Amino acid sequence: MAQRLVRAKRKIAAARIPYRVPSRPDLPERLAGVLRVVYLVFREGYAPSGGDALVRLDLCDEAIRLTRLLRELLDGQSEVDGLLALLLLQHSRSAARTDAAGHLVLLADQDRDRWDHAAIAEGTALAADALARGRGPYALQAGIAACHAGAPVGGPVDWPTISRLYAELARLEPSPAVTLNRAVAVAEVEGPAAGLALIDSLLGSEPGAALARSSSAPHVARGDLLARMGRRSAATDSFRRALELAPTEPERRFLAGRLDDLARHPDPPGQ
Repeated sequence: MAQRLVRAKRKIAAARIPYRVPSRPDLPERLAGVLRVVYLVFREGYAPSGGDALVRLDLCDEAIRLTRLLRELLDGQSEVDGLLALLLLQHSRSAARTDAAGHLVLLADQDRDRWDHAAIAEGTALAADALARGRGPYALQAGIAACHAGAPVGGPVDWPTISRLYAELARLEPSPAVTLNRAVAVAEVEGPAAGLALIDSLLGSEPGAALARSSSAPHVARGDLLARMGRRSAATDSFRRALELAPTEPERRFLAGRLDDLARHPDPPGQ
């Protein structure tokens, strides 16, 4: 990164590109790039690319602070509100994502008393408003996060709405990650076989294959669906590959636990 900055500075100096703070009318056309950068800062905090911690609170907090500043500068932009809603709703669960020993806790098993309910209330209101004013990528993702946050304790998650929002997001901004998340939602609505078919179709494409080479996420999702279908040997293969790619220590411990569980309950002979 330091070398890239040096090269960029040299290029700017050689081309005599002046530094100019954009005026207020120039801001909207630059918005998409700025929102993307802020979102990536948050993603690195919420799902670090490496290390011993599952969450980097400093990056999450900074991304939320920057989004609030953007909202002050560009009042009325639905995608700014959508991004702020998404970050607040995601970050509201940070304290419950690991237990006292630092082990990963899945969303369905988290202690909701440890969620930040003030952030959930603010994020849910922002998400509803953003969706009412414009169904952009961040507003749609915020709507999905609000469905998870608003599910009753011990009650069902509104997976049909989540599936529909992911389908809309996939049409608006298609990507392997969106397709993968949509497959998980489809599995909850239509059954694991339907979700697995979508994942296998994704992995058969070049973008999906690239995701599978770099991320544990498709292997975790596929392994979970295979295990739910009783195909434990195939699930073991997926979780082993996920373990190889898992970026943080809490995720590696979680996946090792899943593999131990599968080893204790292998497929019956002949299956």
